[in-house]
Amino acid sequence: MSIFSTILSKLGFGDAYAADAPVITPEAVAAAPEVTATAVTPSAASSVDVVSHLEHLAANHGEKLNWKTSIVDLLKLLGLDSSLEARKHLAQELACPEEKMSDSAQMNMWLHKEVMKRVAANGGNLPAELLS
Repeated sequence: MSIFSTILSKLGFGDAYAADAPVITPEAVAAAPEVTATAVTPSAASSVDVVSHLEHLAANHGEKLNWKTSIVDLLKLLGLDSSLEARKHLAQELACPEEKMSDSAQMNMWLHKEVMKRVAANGGNLPAELLS
């Protein structure tokens, strides 16, 4: 299972959905209109309230994590490996631009934004401020 599929599963999309979910390619994301909270209207069966799920996890986590802006904290909150090596692997999986791969800060910012966009594109209910 890919790291992104694991993220979907941990966010409550379910193992079956995450395993069968189409992988949203960078080309599809770029070709789609700008993703906003209103632009993504998944069916009721596939919609996941991502913020509520993450806030619940954060409330029960021993460490204060800033998952709304930090990919490292988001991965930690989901119980996933947040090491630089794991983030580089996720960045490669999501086709991070090469120029961002050489700067971990730029890669991290790109990753957080891209993960949020792709979660929304796969049926996650997210506010617009987390998608930009």
